[in-house]
Amino acid sequence: MCNLDPRRLIGRRSVLGGALGAGVLLAAGRLRAAAEVGDEPMIAARRRFFGAENVDGATGAVRADRVVLSWVGCATYAMAFAGTVVLLDAWAPRLTSAGYSPATAQDLADLRPEAIVIGHGHFDHAGDAGRIAQACGAVVYGTAEHGAAIRAQVPGATFATVALGDASTPIGQRHDFTLGALEVTAVRHIHSGPTAPDRDDPSAPFFPPPDLCALVQHPPSLEGVVHNLTRLADAENGVLLYQFRVPGFALVWHDSAGPLVDRAPQVLDVLAGLPRTDLHIGTIQGFNQLTNGLRDPRTYIEALRPALFVPTHHDNWLPGITSSAAAYDPPLLAELDRLPAGSRPELRSLHDPADYLAPGRLTFSL
Repeated sequence: MCNLDPRRLIGRRSVLGGALGAGVLLAAGRLRAAAEVGDEPMIAARRRFFGAENVDGATGAVRADRVVLSWVGCATYAMAFAGTVVLLDAWAPRLTSAGYSPATAQDLADLRPEAIVIGHGHFDHAGDAGRIAQACGAVVYGTAEHGAAIRAQVPGATFATVALGDASTPIGQRHDFTLGALEVTAVRHIHSGPTAPDRDDPSAPFFPPPDLCALVQHPPSLEGVVHNLTRLADAENGVLLYQFRVPGFALVWHDSAGPLVDRAPQVLDVLAGLPRTDLHIGTIQGFNQLTNGLRDPRTYIEALRPALFVPTHHDNWLPGITSSAAAYDPPLLAELDRLPAGSRPELRSLHDPADYLAPGRLTFSL
């Protein structure tokens, strides 16, 4: 339990405190240029996100025989896969609770990722992508509309974008490309959305009680409010699921789980046709949980047949509307129990805020 003392909302970290100086306004604008490869700030950032034991202390190179991921918050992850550093989405949560997640957009830029892959364009997934790419030179992958919107975040942007289809791309279409040592497949799917209760495959409606502790303990900052208010109306611009592969290991990540059964069943066939998935990091929070519980995330799991499932986008980044990840454990376990024992993945839940930037939770040998 946290103490809901309203006086804590008007402290030195509150939006109501402090001066509106030029330094604060600058913090809501461009990031400083990220350190060069091998420089101390880059090495320090990588050791923090990926574990000192996995990062060369002289060059910053991440071990090529490892897959390491650090959860930043919402559905954003820093990933080092076979030595290739990638951001999965690009947003450091701080709309209403500054510092609840210990990562900042500058921290993500200092990692010097080779690429940023975007699942969809809403602010809580792509809101920092332009600033990070401009600061470190990462290539942004997503739909053509994602790329255009993210470049528009930074006037005079100089970073590159790669279009994986556009707004007219058929749902279920796949795009294959390489990224460093990785083979990558992106599959067009759909955003979460409410549908009528499924009488053929009923799941109990679920909405966790609001949890205001993070708001009280981590009040909003001026920088977080200023930056994120400009991004609140950002469009979805299409939704992509990604599978990353090297021989012997495949990882799937997606930042939304749509009602595929009702609106795009062909996507389930495409997912089932992908190479076997070892690690599946999938969103479980969505608009359909009010009527169909966690049915939609389960259908992704059924199609992909992963060995290990890690839920994401289930943390308390918007106190008052969201709740802590632990609240999702009971309904998720109940949903997984509906799968046949032989096809049920191992579950590894990450809980906020303890599991933010905890690479030891998601480190795998190749």
